[in-house]
Amino acid sequence: MNIRHERPSDVRARETLLDEAFGDTRHRKSSQRLRDGRLPAEGLSFIAAEGRRVLGTARLWHATCASGQLALLLGPVAVAASSRNRGIGATLVRRAIEEAQRLGHGAIILVGDAPYYGRFGFSAEKTGRLRLPGPFERHRLLALELTPGALDCAHGLIRAAGQPIAQPAAAAA
Repeated sequence: MNIRHERPSDVRARETLLDEAFGDTRHRKSSQRLRDGRLPAEGLSFIAAEGRRVLGTARLWHATCASGQLALLLGPVAVAASSRNRGIGATLVRRAIEEAQRLGHGAIILVGDAPYYGRFGFSAEKTGRLRLPGPFERHRLLALELTPGALDCAHGLIRAAGQPIAQPAAAAA
């Protein structure tokens, strides 16, 4: 298995994998609203692959808190059902964290299971005053500071940031 940056040729397999992992509900999640119409953060989209077969995916997206702090949003992280329990998800998460830190980002926010993500350092310690657009389970809003204090005083609505997806000229008119 190889963890690498996502390529344009991976898009169809990634989307199929996400549909299989999360079903139709993935497009209705509050965290998805922060990704809609945006490109992932540059250099922070990863694929786990064996040969040409996509086994897993993890992507990071730019976000900002109402109080002005910048962060990345991790997700969705998914692994093909036939490849689970091999450590692929954990390897993807570690790679995403390491690369975000190397690139100088201060914090990562996600919506997920605390027992799973806690082993990477994520917790709800700094998310109590943050909220997502739409419904979400507060105890699942977690954060990891890559730079100590990056989320100190963070509060308010988390909004999408970063580069929007370019619209074709005909659609923009």
